[in-house]
Amino acid sequence: MLTNPRPTETGAAVAHDRVYRALRTQIMHGEVGPGQPITLRGLGKEFGVSMTPAREAVRRLVSEGALFLSASGRVSTPELSNERIEELAAIRALLEPELSTRALPRAHMALIERMEVINGSIANAIIRRDAVGYIRSNLEFHRTLYLRAQAPAMLALAETVWLQLGPTMRALYGRMGKTDAPSHHNLILAALQAGDEPGLRLAVRADVTKGLRLLIS
Repeated sequence: MLTNPRPTETGAAVAHDRVYRALRTQIMHGEVGPGQPITLRGLGKEFGVSMTPAREAVRRLVSEGALFLSASGRVSTPELSNERIEELAAIRALLEPELSTRALPRAHMALIERMEVINGSIANAIIRRDAVGYIRSNLEFHRTLYLRAQAPAMLALAETVWLQLGPTMRALYGRMGKTDAPSHHNLILAALQAGDEPGLRLAVRADVTKGLRLLIS
Protein backbone atom coordinates (compact mmCIF):
# COMPACT_ATOMS: atom_id res chain seq x y z
CA MET A 1 0.00 0.00 0.00
CA LEU A 2 1.41 3.41 -0.96
CA THR A 3 1.75 6.04 1.71
CA ASN A 4 2.39 9.74 1.40
CA PRO A 5 5.79 10.98 2.58
CA ARG A 6 5.85 12.78 5.87
CA PRO A 7 5.86 16.59 5.57
CA THR A 8 9.30 16.86 7.15
CA GLU A 9 10.76 14.42 4.61
CA THR A 10 9.20 16.29 1.70
CA GLY A 11 10.45 19.62 3.04
CA ALA A 12 13.99 18.29 3.41
CA ALA A 13 13.95 16.96 -0.15
CA VAL A 14 12.77 20.32 -1.51
CA ALA A 15 15.42 22.19 0.50
CA HIS A 16 18.16 19.82 -0.65
CA ASP A 17 17.18 20.21 -4.30
CA ARG A 18 17.04 24.00 -3.99
CA VAL A 19 20.53 24.16 -2.49
CA TYR A 20 21.87 21.67 -5.02
CA ARG A 21 20.53 23.54 -8.05
CA ALA A 22 21.60 26.97 -6.81
CA LEU A 23 25.12 25.85 -5.86
CA ARG A 24 25.45 23.87 -9.10
CA THR A 25 24.61 26.99 -11.10
CA GLN A 26 27.08 29.09 -9.11
CA ILE A 27 29.87 26.61 -9.77
CA MET A 28 29.06 26.14 -13.47
CA HIS A 29 28.99 29.90 -14.07
CA GLY A 30 32.29 30.51 -12.29
CA GLU A 31 30.85 32.42 -9.34
CA VAL A 32 33.40 30.59 -7.20
CA GLY A 33 37.05 30.20 -8.10
CA PRO A 34 39.26 27.10 -8.03
CA GLY A 35 40.10 25.73 -4.58
CA GLN A 36 37.48 27.77 -2.74
CA PRO A 37 36.34 26.02 0.47
CA ILE A 38 32.67 25.11 0.86
CA THR A 39 31.28 24.48 4.36
CA LEU A 40 27.96 23.02 5.42
CA ARG A 41 27.57 25.78 7.96
CA GLY A 42 28.18 28.41 5.27
CA LEU A 43 25.66 26.79 2.92
CA GLY A 44 23.10 26.54 5.69
CA LYS A 45 23.46 30.23 6.43
CA GLU A 46 23.41 31.27 2.76
CA PHE A 47 20.31 29.26 1.86
CA GLY A 48 18.55 29.20 5.21
CA VAL A 49 18.56 25.41 5.56
CA SER A 50 19.70 22.85 8.11
CA MET A 51 22.85 20.78 7.81
CA THR A 52 21.06 17.76 6.27
CA PRO A 53 19.96 19.33 2.95
CA ALA A 54 23.28 21.15 2.70
CA ARG A 55 25.12 17.84 3.19
CA GLU A 56 22.99 16.09 0.54
CA ALA A 57 23.59 18.87 -1.98
CA VAL A 58 27.35 18.69 -1.40
CA ARG A 59 27.31 14.91 -1.71
CA ARG A 60 25.62 15.11 -5.12
CA LEU A 61 28.04 17.75 -6.38
CA VAL A 62 31.05 15.75 -5.19
CA SER A 63 29.72 12.76 -7.15
CA GLU A 64 29.47 14.96 -10.26
CA GLY A 65 33.03 16.21 -9.89
CA ALA A 66 31.88 19.78 -9.21
CA LEU A 67 33.30 19.68 -5.68
CA PHE A 68 36.33 17.93 -4.23
CA LEU A 69 36.22 16.05 -0.93
CA SER A 70 39.64 15.59 0.71
CA ALA A 71 40.64 12.70 2.93
CA SER A 72 40.25 15.01 5.93
CA GLY A 73 36.66 15.83 4.95
CA ARG A 74 37.37 19.34 3.62
CA VAL A 75 35.14 20.29 0.69
CA SER A 76 36.26 22.76 -1.99
CA THR A 77 35.89 23.56 -5.64
CA PRO A 78 38.45 21.58 -7.66
CA GLU A 79 41.86 22.88 -8.68
CA LEU A 80 42.38 21.05 -11.94
CA SER A 81 45.76 19.72 -12.99
CA ASN A 82 47.04 20.27 -16.52
CA GLU A 83 46.26 16.63 -17.28
CA ARG A 84 42.68 17.01 -16.07
CA ILE A 85 42.15 20.19 -18.11
CA GLU A 86 43.54 18.40 -21.16
CA GLU A 87 41.16 15.49 -20.58
CA LEU A 88 38.08 17.70 -20.17
CA ALA A 89 39.05 19.73 -23.24
CA ALA A 90 39.31 16.50 -25.22
CA ILE A 91 35.85 15.44 -24.05
CA ARG A 92 34.41 18.78 -25.15
CA ALA A 93 36.15 18.39 -28.51
CA LEU A 94 34.42 15.03 -28.99
CA LEU A 95 30.97 15.77 -27.63
CA GLU A 96 30.19 19.30 -28.73
CA PRO A 97 30.95 19.07 -32.46
CA GLU A 98 28.72 15.99 -32.51
CA LEU A 99 25.92 17.85 -30.73
CA SER A 100 26.23 20.75 -33.17
CA THR A 101 26.08 18.38 -36.16
CA ARG A 102 22.93 16.76 -34.84
CA ALA A 103 21.42 20.20 -34.28
CA LEU A 104 22.24 21.48 -37.79
CA PRO A 105 19.13 20.10 -39.57
CA ARG A 106 16.94 22.02 -37.09
CA ALA A 107 18.99 25.24 -37.07
CA HIS A 108 16.35 27.56 -38.54
CA MET A 109 16.78 31.34 -38.79
CA ALA A 110 14.96 32.03 -35.52
CA LEU A 111 17.54 29.89 -33.70
CA ILE A 112 20.45 31.62 -35.40
CA GLU A 113 18.99 35.03 -34.57
CA ARG A 114 18.59 33.96 -30.95
CA MET A 115 22.24 32.91 -30.85
CA GLU A 116 23.28 36.24 -32.35
CA VAL A 117 21.46 38.03 -29.53
CA ILE A 118 23.24 35.86 -26.96
CA ASN A 119 26.55 36.62 -28.66
CA GLY A 120 25.77 40.30 -28.18
CA SER A 121 25.26 39.62 -24.47
CA ILE A 122 28.71 38.05 -24.36
CA ALA A 123 30.22 41.18 -25.90
CA ASN A 124 28.39 43.35 -23.35
CA ALA A 125 29.65 41.20 -20.47
CA ILE A 126 33.21 41.68 -21.74
CA ILE A 127 32.75 45.45 -21.89
CA ARG A 128 31.48 45.40 -18.28
CA ARG A 129 34.35 43.05 -17.30
CA ASP A 130 31.68 40.71 -15.94
CA ALA A 131 33.34 37.28 -15.78
CA VAL A 132 30.25 35.46 -14.49
CA GLY A 133 28.02 37.10 -17.11
CA TYR A 134 30.52 36.13 -19.81
CA ILE A 135 30.64 32.48 -18.74
CA ARG A 136 26.87 32.26 -18.29
CA SER A 137 26.14 33.77 -21.73
CA ASN A 138 28.84 31.68 -23.40
CA LEU A 139 27.31 28.48 -22.07
CA GLU A 140 23.85 29.69 -23.08
CA PHE A 141 25.13 30.23 -26.64
CA HIS A 142 26.22 26.60 -26.84
CA ARG A 143 23.25 25.14 -24.97
CA THR A 144 20.78 26.97 -27.21
CA LEU A 145 22.29 25.21 -30.22
CA TYR A 146 22.76 21.81 -28.59
CA LEU A 147 19.15 21.62 -27.41
CA ARG A 148 18.23 21.33 -31.10
CA ALA A 149 20.27 18.13 -31.32
CA GLN A 150 17.53 16.30 -29.42
CA ALA A 151 20.22 14.23 -27.68
CA PRO A 152 19.52 14.71 -23.96
CA ALA A 153 21.99 12.10 -22.71
CA MET A 154 24.82 13.63 -24.73
CA LEU A 155 23.90 17.15 -23.60
CA ALA A 156 23.82 16.00 -19.97
CA LEU A 157 27.38 14.70 -20.37
CA ALA A 158 28.49 18.02 -21.85
CA GLU A 159 26.90 19.92 -18.96
CA THR A 160 28.72 17.72 -16.46
CA VAL A 161 32.00 18.74 -18.11
CA TRP A 162 30.96 22.42 -18.00
CA LEU A 163 30.19 21.99 -14.32
CA GLN A 164 33.62 20.57 -13.54
CA LEU A 165 35.26 23.37 -15.51
CA GLY A 166 33.26 26.28 -14.05
CA PRO A 167 35.82 27.54 -11.48
CA THR A 168 38.65 26.96 -13.96
CA MET A 169 36.80 28.99 -16.60
CA ARG A 170 36.70 31.86 -14.12
CA ALA A 171 40.49 31.67 -13.82
CA LEU A 172 40.80 31.43 -17.61
CA TYR A 173 38.74 34.58 -18.13
CA GLY A 174 41.16 36.53 -15.94
CA ARG A 175 44.18 35.20 -17.80
CA MET A 176 42.83 35.89 -21.29
CA GLY A 177 42.03 39.56 -20.64
CA LYS A 178 39.31 39.43 -23.28
CA THR A 179 38.23 42.58 -25.10
CA ASP A 180 35.82 41.13 -27.67
CA ALA A 181 33.43 38.21 -28.16
CA PRO A 182 34.85 34.77 -29.08
CA SER A 183 35.86 34.91 -32.74
CA HIS A 184 34.80 31.31 -33.33
CA HIS A 185 31.21 32.18 -32.48
CA ASN A 186 30.96 34.14 -35.71
CA LEU A 187 32.30 31.13 -37.58
CA ILE A 188 29.73 28.91 -35.87
CA LEU A 189 26.92 31.27 -36.87
CA ALA A 190 28.18 31.49 -40.45
CA ALA A 191 28.38 27.70 -40.74
CA LEU A 192 24.83 27.35 -39.40
CA GLN A 193 23.53 29.86 -41.95
CA ALA A 194 25.34 28.06 -44.78
CA GLY A 195 24.42 24.55 -43.62
CA ASP A 196 28.15 23.80 -43.61
CA GLU A 197 28.57 20.70 -41.42
CA PRO A 198 32.39 20.32 -41.71
CA GLY A 199 32.86 24.05 -41.05
CA LEU A 200 30.52 23.88 -38.06
CA ARG A 201 32.39 20.97 -36.51
CA LEU A 202 35.74 22.72 -36.94
CA ALA A 203 34.47 26.01 -35.51
CA VAL A 204 32.86 24.36 -32.46
CA ARG A 205 35.94 22.22 -31.76
CA ALA A 206 38.23 25.24 -31.94
CA ASP A 207 35.92 27.34 -29.78
CA VAL A 208 35.60 24.84 -26.94
CA THR A 209 39.29 23.92 -26.74
CA LYS A 210 41.35 26.98 -27.64
CA GLY A 211 40.85 28.86 -24.38
CA LEU A 212 41.41 25.83 -22.16
CA ARG A 213 44.76 25.18 -23.81
CA LEU A 214 45.97 28.54 -22.50
CA LEU A 215 45.71 27.22 -18.94
CA ILE A 216 48.10 24.37 -19.63
CA SER A 217 51.60 25.54 -18.89
